Parts: sequence; C-alpha cells; structure tokens
Amino acid sequence: MEQNDVFMIHGTEYRDMTIQLLREVNLAAEIGDRKKKVGIKPNLVAATPASHGATTHPEIVDGLLSYLKENGFEQIQVMEGSWVGEKTMNAARANGILDVCQKHQVEFVDLQKDQTITCERNGMKIQVCKKALEVDYMINLPVVKGHCQTHITCALKNSKGFIPNSEKRRFHRMGLHKPIAVLNTLIHQDFILADNICGDLEFEEGGSPVTMNRVLAWKDPVLCDSFAAEIMGYHPYEISYIRLAEELGIGKADTKAINIHELNQQEGDLQTAVPTGKTRRLSAYVKPQDACSACYGSLIHALGRLEEKGVLQGKEKIAIGQGYRNKTGTIGIGQCTKCFEKSLAGCPPKAVEIVQFLEKEWQ
Repeated sequence: MEQNDVFMIHGTEYRDMTIQLLREVNLAAEIGDRKKKVGIKPNLVAATPASHGATTHPEIVDGLLSYLKENGFEQIQVMEGSWVGEKTMNAARANGILDVCQKHQVEFVDLQKDQTITCERNGMKIQVCKKALEVDYMINLPVVKGHCQTHITCALKNSKGFIPNSEKRRFHRMGLHKPIAVLNTLIHQDFILADNICGDLEFEEGGSPVTMNRVLAWKDPVLCDSFAAEIMGYHPYEISYIRLAEELGIGKADTKAINIHELNQQEGDLQTAVPTGKTRRLSAYVKPQDACSACYGSLIHALGRLEEKGVLQGKEKIAIGQGYRNKTGTIGIGQCTKCFEKSLAGCPPKAVEIVQFLEKEWQ
C-alpha cells in the first residue's frame, strides 16, 4: 500500500467489510514483526452508540481484532481518552467496544488514567500519554464527521485522545489547529481505518448522523483528512490544521494524487436510514429514488454547507438515485441523472463538487 492509496468498501456488514478490507491491503505484511506492540485508537468522544454519529463502530474494532489475532499478533492494546467531561470507561461501555475487547481478550487502556511524558517539538511542549508513545505500530480508527470549531474531525484530530484532559483544555485555549498539527509530529499514525459509516453532519458529539456506509483505509493522515474535508463540502486548506500538518511534513494534502481502490460498488447499498436532527431538515430539499448511501450522504453534506452560506432556502428539490437512470428532469446529482438538463457526474461526487455545481446553477 502506497502513501497516496485509499482502499474503500461499501455496505452494512461492517465487521466483514473490515476484514475484507484488511486482507486486501495485507495489513499483516504492513505491520511485519508479530512481536510488535500494536495500538488501536478508536474515537470514543462521548458515551453514545456509534449510530448517533460520534463514535467508532465496534464492528470495525471486532473485524480488526479478528484479523490481527488470525495473523498471529498478540501484543495489542485498544486505547482512548474521551473528551473532558466524559469518563472513558463509560464511553467504551456505551459504545460496545469494551465488550469487543473482552471477547478477544485484548486490553482496553483508559488514557485518562495514564502517566504522561513531556515532549517538545516546534517550540511547543505537549504532555502525551505514556502508553501511546510505547506503541510500535499505531492503527487509528477515526470517525469522518463534523466539528463545531474545526469544521471537520478525522485522523489528525483523533490524536487528541492521546493527551490528558489538562492538555485538551489547553489545546482549546490555543485555538486547536496549531497544537493538533504539532501533536501529530509526536504521535505516529501507521495505518488508518476511517469510519465513514454515519458521521455527524456538524458536531463531534453526534445527533445528526449522515449515512454513507463506507470504511476507508489510508496510510497518510493528512491525505485522509483532506479527502474527508472534500466529502463534507470543504476545501482541505479551509481546515487550518490540515495545512499546518502538511507544512510540518506529516503528509500531503493533494487529493488529485489519490489512487482510489474500490473493493465493491455501492449499488447494493441503498439509503434506507430515517434522517434525524439537521439531516432531516436538509433532506426536505432532496428527491431520492433508490439513492446509494454515499451519494445521498454527499448531497446532504453539500446542502449543509449551502445552508450555512444562506443560499438554500426556497430552492427546488434535487433528484438523486438509481431510480432516475435513463429518465429526464431539471437538476440531478450523480451519474444516474446524466439525462437531466443539469447534472453533476460522479459515483458519488464529493460534497465540495456538489456545492460548486449547485452554486453555479442557482446563480
């Protein structure tokens, strides 16, 4: 697997999807020595189930641990430190990841209770949890979702779970972006399994999940976050910590260089979830017919950005989905609406592309 590769798989059988994805990228060969200490970092920001759009799906952890055990890896720890105001163990229980760890007899490490080490880089001192620094190979399991301060959160920001609560508070006082970038020069992310199943539209604690039903595998956290920004309707450099992380040499932000490997097509994975929260309001602007989750989700993210810009109210409904193949209409999204008067190609198009397309057509 190369630095500019992304492997993606669609569906709803998340555990099996994860195992298939890991076999395809040959993660065991990527890790190498079976005696290495392998760390797994989910996102357990709050005590909520993954279906709320805030936390990593336990099925992904189950698939990952099954794969690692099958391939002879025994020194494995799942580790996390939830956000300030939530106890990590409560979040691990509510999410179901604690049960998964017990099933596989893998230690779950509460980083809120861990010792810390003072590290210095780029003129900044940061307290980092000792257990995180002892890992030989780190696997990051972020959720692709919105954030009220940084717009998005994914691989780079998920590293905040590696610092104690006192540092989390200080990061917020510093504006988050620079310390997040510097932290990622201290913590290595060797492999990333991004949970793009139903991340929240705009808040890190969930409530308005957007169903996309995908799991993505990366090696470059900057490229991962750049792609995440675009599928949520932002340009990568609109997220300051992405630009800063690239400047610090952590990775590349050029999404045009991404080499996409799709393990399956999304046709069998239709949008069936009932929208909640802000997602429900935005769905009033959509006219779906057998729409795939990833395509529908991209449109919802784009509509969220357009609403923020104040250009959504009063606009006509937008057609999307396989039910529009070979049919005509006014305006549609995705290659299934290619016979419409105005249509944006892609399977699926990124939200940032949808934003540009609709802004132009609505002028």
